[in-house]
Amino acid sequence: MKAIILAAGRGSRMKHLTDERPKCLVKLGGKLLIDWQLEALSAAGINDIAIVTGYKKELLSHYNLTEFHNARWFETNMVESLICADKWLRLGPTIISYSDIFYEPSAVVSLINCPAPLAVTYDPNWLSIWQNRFEDPLSDAESFLLDSLSQIIEIGNKPNTVEEVQGQYMGLIRITPESWSHIFNVLEEFPRNKRAKMSLTRVLQIIIEKSKFSVTGVPYEDKWGEIDSENDLKLYNSGYLLAK
Repeated sequence: MKAIILAAGRGSRMKHLTDERPKCLVKLGGKLLIDWQLEALSAAGINDIAIVTGYKKELLSHYNLTEFHNARWFETNMVESLICADKWLRLGPTIISYSDIFYEPSAVVSLINCPAPLAVTYDPNWLSIWQNRFEDPLSDAESFLLDSLSQIIEIGNKPNTVEEVQGQYMGLIRITPESWSHIFNVLEEFPRNKRAKMSLTRVLQIIIEKSKFSVTGVPYEDKWGEIDSENDLKLYNSGYLLAK
């Protein structure tokens, strides 16, 4: 099992905190975000780790990870970063991690143990976190609905009610060469400029709707968080969830 950390973007909503460094080099609880991820992956038994770089990539070189560079980081989204790692994704099962999240090794283990070709972790207890992060939790939440077999039937849309959100997507995915090949073929149907702006949740929704390829949801209820703004950093550095 391998892993890829998607760390190409700057994280402009972090404002001055990312003026001189990538978002993954912001400190959380006295530790760099990327170190949270590397330690969780290693503790789960994954040591073959790559990174997709972009903004200020030179500041990440000392980690000596296999590197893929997204030269268009300033005008593209996560999907383009994944395409940069195409060769790796075709070699074997891979855990994909966003670089602005923290989580426990158990999140990674749950994905490793999932036999589905395409699976994502989700937090069924998301609402309490979002209520602390936002005045209106639905202002940032994405829809997430599952069927009775834990297959995702909707993801990434704008929800109107809390009932449309059975969990929150975390930015942690398990993908196999079979599922990546399927995703890649679907992406090839879109013009490059449109594909470049797609979020991963949008791609997952397209796959669910148009190609009937199953995406499995794996519940995770341990410590985790997403650092998307200065306020998030203040919230988590205050001790919220870090001591969970």
